[in-house]
Amino acid sequence: MIVTVNSISPERVRDLVATHCRDIPDFPSPGVVFKDITPLLADSYAFGQVIEYLADFLERVGAELVVGIEARGFILAAPAAFHAGLGFVPLRKPGKLPGVTLRESYALEYGEASLEMHEDAIRPGARVVIMDDVLATGGTAAAAADLLERAGAKVLGMSFLIELAHLGGRAKLPGRDIDCVWTP
Repeated sequence: MIVTVNSISPERVRDLVATHCRDIPDFPSPGVVFKDITPLLADSYAFGQVIEYLADFLERVGAELVVGIEARGFILAAPAAFHAGLGFVPLRKPGKLPGVTLRESYALEYGEASLEMHEDAIRPGARVVIMDDVLATGGTAAAAADLLERAGAKVLGMSFLIELAHLGGRAKLPGRDIDCVWTP
């Protein structure tokens, strides 16, 4: 059951995320502070409010499809898409999708990664929003946008639960409409 309220305050949603996320130091490696969203997911009211807020963003920008980035982006994007009456397209790690795929590789601080989607997942001209849990350095989000645009989609915006502004991710996404629920 999704719990909703007609008019959701951005400040209220931000406060819910802030109080329902916890820091896990030195995970997955020393010096990294992992933002754990599992307490948020376990609270049906808080999670429902977040999904409603995200769905409102999708409706405001006129999205036709929501694209979620593996893995925690799926947790947010799929229910937000459903709530807004939209389709959902997953961007996966290589080798996870059957059939013909398109791939975009990008650099990480510690190596390289790639995203894939089915070649026929998005029709040319589709109006999409990219959704993920965290905007950190911006590499994954930039690669997602590049992949979608190469497939012919129009990326209307990007929506994130948490922005780690000190890592400068927005700089890799110039001119993009970015919505972030909480910036610690």
